[in-house]
Amino acid sequence: MFFRNLTLFRFPTSLDFSQLDELLPEAALKPVGPLELSSRGFISPFGRGEEALSHRINDAIWLSVGGEDKILPGAVVNDLLQKKLQEIEQKEGRKPGGKTRKRLKDDLLHELLPRAFVKPSRTDALIDLEHGFIAVDASSRKTGENVVSEVRRALGSFPALPLNAEVAPRSVLTGWIAGEPLPEGLSLGEECELKDAMEGGAVVKCQNQELQSDEIAKHLEAGKQVTKLALVLDDHVSFVLGEDLIVRKLKFLDGAVDQLENTEHDDLRAELDARFALMAGELKRLFLVLEHALKLSKAD
Repeated sequence: MFFRNLTLFRFPTSLDFSQLDELLPEAALKPVGPLELSSRGFISPFGRGEEALSHRINDAIWLSVGGEDKILPGAVVNDLLQKKLQEIEQKEGRKPGGKTRKRLKDDLLHELLPRAFVKPSRTDALIDLEHGFIAVDASSRKTGENVVSEVRRALGSFPALPLNAEVAPRSVLTGWIAGEPLPEGLSLGEECELKDAMEGGAVVKCQNQELQSDEIAKHLEAGKQVTKLALVLDDHVSFVLGEDLIVRKLKFLDGAVDQLENTEHDDLRAELDARFALMAGELKRLFLVLEHALKLSKAD
């Protein structure tokens, strides 16, 4: 259940979550209707067969937003639409106008939707009450905002905003490769992306590469700046931080996972508890490092 990506948002630590468990059932996932394209709502973090719609350990809350989407390929709809348009043209000797095309397409959608396959989805999120951030397991800002919207729908109000750095992230990442000291606990990985400062300029992607090397130094001398950078925190987690402040390729390393191997668990729920508690602690430490390094604005 470890997250693979982090799209982070901040909210005021003064927010009251005491009624969350009572409010979530009203925002639970409902099956997508016969004539609906999609449905969103909360599901149990422990799986769709479980009842609890949230799980809390200390100051960390685990939520899961489920989705159901109808699979209706546009090519199928357009193919059937063209056949109907051709039938009309052959019968009436004229090409149907725009209004007729729209009506026929709407009719086709109403006809096909009830028979379309349904694709389930799930996006997990962790809410840290102590530091006022929500981490969504997604590499897409849009997906993260959709989860935040579901929390807002459940609570009635949830003023969470994307991270805002008071310094230019690109400048900070470039400085770390150029030799400036990294925050305590952070070390460089072996992956980065560099771009020319000019719009539409060259892009260089490096993997399995020593980042403080002559080759990288030449790119920096040519004016390129770092837009994505692989980092490691205390040999516990590795990740790629982008200038958009989204954490990608998050991986929990042996330094963190070994703690689980030293703990005995009687059942699956206890193991999930242990994993969630471990992840919550690591994400808290990672957030605090980024908050200090990038001077993240407070939400209060």
